[in-house]
Amino acid sequence: MVAEKKKTVKEVKASSETHAKTEHRELKTENNSNCIDRKCAIHGTVETRGRVFEGIVVSDKMQKTITLEWPRLNFLQKYERYEKRHSKIHAHNPPCLSAKTGDKVRVAECRPLAKTVTFVVIEVLR
Repeated sequence: MVAEKKKTVKEVKASSETHAKTEHRELKTENNSNCIDRKCAIHGTVETRGRVFEGIVVSDKMQKTITLEWPRLNFLQKYERYEKRHSKIHAHNPPCLSAKTGDKVRVAECRPLAKTVTFVVIEVLR
């Protein structure tokens, strides 16, 4: 019998990150819209890299930019309990996707597009 090698935590994380990146590349080749936004991750020249997050759109009042928020738990060692916190970032919202307030979206990291914007919306989930 051949013994199977168990994957380490780093290998599992790396495989899941590459799966997300591969999935995004497939989306990029599939969509053929008439989007003229140069900062669009699907139709434009912006390349994604690094981290991918899912969250809920809190605000879409800025032009082509959204504010995204998602909950997380922070462990307090003294009390041995978790507290609820949230992370909030700004992301570029291409007109071909046009996410609205309350939508759940997936964003990917890219080069800095503005002073506070380093993420771009790659998919509207609902």
